Amino acid sequence: MEWIRDEYKVSTDPELLDVDVIQGYLSRSYWAAERKREVIERSIENSLNFGVYHEGHQIGFARVVTDHATVYWLADVFILEEYRGRGLGKFLIESVTGHPELNGLLGLLATRDAHGLYRQYGFSCPSDPQRMMWTRT
Repeated sequence: MEWIRDEYKVSTDPELLDVDVIQGYLSRSYWAAERKREVIERSIENSLNFGVYHEGHQIGFARVVTDHATVYWLADVFILEEYRGRGLGKFLIESVTGHPELNGLLGLLATRDAHGLYRQYGFSCPSDPQRMMWTRT
């Protein structure tokens, strides 16, 4: 699928993804700085990916892990620093939440600093966080 806004494009076409850009940004992120390239490549292979492009160059990304029936996890969301402040994060999240394969599914994510953005698209904090659990094996 593809969404166009002005000179920017969001696409789920895996052939357009630039793993160098994705890995480069994630290596500077607070959540994935230690993630190895092989792990990033495998995560992309097993996800529904949304690339953001300007003049043929990738400038943003989001990855969705889903069972396509009940739930999805939104991860690795970014817009390159030099493109921020142009509404591209909103454009990206609108594209993700508007994707027909995700319609009606429970969406989950984790963020340290972008609660305001995600609240605009229906995400909220758990009313009973003690019910949420996770593990790393």
